[in-house]
Amino acid sequence: AAAWYRRAAEQGDAQAQSNLGYVHDMGQGVPQDYAEAAAWYRRAAEQGDVEAQCNLGIMYYIGQGVPQDYAEAVVWYRRAAEQGDAQAQSNLGVMYYKGQGLPQDYAEAVVWYRRAAEQGDAEAQFNLGVVYHTGQGVPQDHVEALAWYRRAAEAGHADARFNLAYMYNTGQGVPQDYAEAVVWYRRAAEAGHADAQSNLGGMYYRGEGIPQDYAEAVVWYRRAAEQRHARAQSSLGSMYYKGEGVPQDHILAYMWFNLAGANGPKKLLEVRDLVAKGMSPTQIAEAQRLSQKWTAAHRDGAE
Repeated sequence: AAAWYRRAAEQGDAQAQSNLGYVHDMGQGVPQDYAEAAAWYRRAAEQGDVEAQCNLGIMYYIGQGVPQDYAEAVVWYRRAAEQGDAQAQSNLGVMYYKGQGLPQDYAEAVVWYRRAAEQGDAEAQFNLGVVYHTGQGVPQDHVEALAWYRRAAEAGHADARFNLAYMYNTGQGVPQDYAEAVVWYRRAAEAGHADAQSNLGGMYYRGEGIPQDYAEAVVWYRRAAEQRHARAQSSLGSMYYKGEGVPQDHILAYMWFNLAGANGPKKLLEVRDLVAKGMSPTQIAEAQRLSQKWTAAHRDGAE
């Protein structure tokens, strides 16, 4: 396909130029080459190809194939956004929200988030929920935030699912409903969202919205803990210390509190030290060895 794209691209066909940029960007049928991708995206973008404009903006934003340049990213996002491209509108909203490449302007961010969100862009729907939730660029409105989180959540956006669950959990913009919170925590958790996994573990632990089940709490705390989630690591340490849902094991309790202290608040190391008071030097040494082994196995995302 790359060969045919090139023939048409060299004759000035913008769609072929955009496609040729994409195959070089992704390394599909040709060696991955970001500089080559950017060159072809540019040729198509300058002819008004919307996808190429957005993709060239992304290249400038990330700094792939071209020097990182937020202002230039804004230029290309805007060209595509003004032609109605939802992803570019969403990305332009992010630039305004963060003040990258142009002055920070929450109200303008909302304008572009809304345009993309109304086209069904889940990331923009989530971001629009955030600004209503926090009152940035719009009056704070938890009901409106909930509505946008729901639209993004139903489209599969994991962060939106977590936020929707949290709003049901705390009763923000909706009557408090632990069972509904569990539904959305679970959907986010099953997609790998560490905060949702930890919170779902907490719902099982306390029996909120679901029958209390310490063993199931351990399952979800562990999934989050394996992603270096400090609160989940601490909760898992507590389960091992008390023998809730797992056999009591002070060595593993020490290990998880030790890891939690390394990944989160240092005060968790004080809890580790309290656990250590009931352990022998040999047990402490083994717990430290297991901590080091876990850290080495999970370095740079290794399993």
